[in-house]
Amino acid sequence: MVRVKSPQDVGSGVVFLLIGLAGLWFGRDLAFGTAGRMGPGYFPVLLSALIIVVGLVVAFKGLTIEGPPIEPVQLRPIAFIVAAILIFGLLIESIGLALTAILLTIFAAYARPEVNLRETILLGVGLALFTVVVFVYVLGQALPAWWGR
Repeated sequence: MVRVKSPQDVGSGVVFLLIGLAGLWFGRDLAFGTAGRMGPGYFPVLLSALIIVVGLVVAFKGLTIEGPPIEPVQLRPIAFIVAAILIFGLLIESIGLALTAILLTIFAAYARPEVNLRETILLGVGLALFTVVVFVYVLGQALPAWWGR
């Protein structure tokens, strides 16, 4: 009989295994090729195999080393982060990247129970400046930096 000593590690190992197996399954029709003449399935198969190995190692660790139990799913962070992503898509064209970054930083901060509004606003302003400089001015992406372009 096998005793699970770390349910978190065994659970994450199973998730890795499932992701790796799904990668092998979805890439099964792609030609593998050789190292010299790689086919379209070469990288996905190798990556999937590596993910399976990681899953086996993590799951084995969960069977041999004591660890914490699996914690219950917390819906608040998931809901706030998913909503922030959806709101980003809705606001980016109308109010621009800078204001969207500030508003979404403030909104996403409420995924945690304790929010320091002053720190969150400072982080939002910093992220807004960084994203506008990098994506709009350095990389030249066609994103509206400010409202009305």
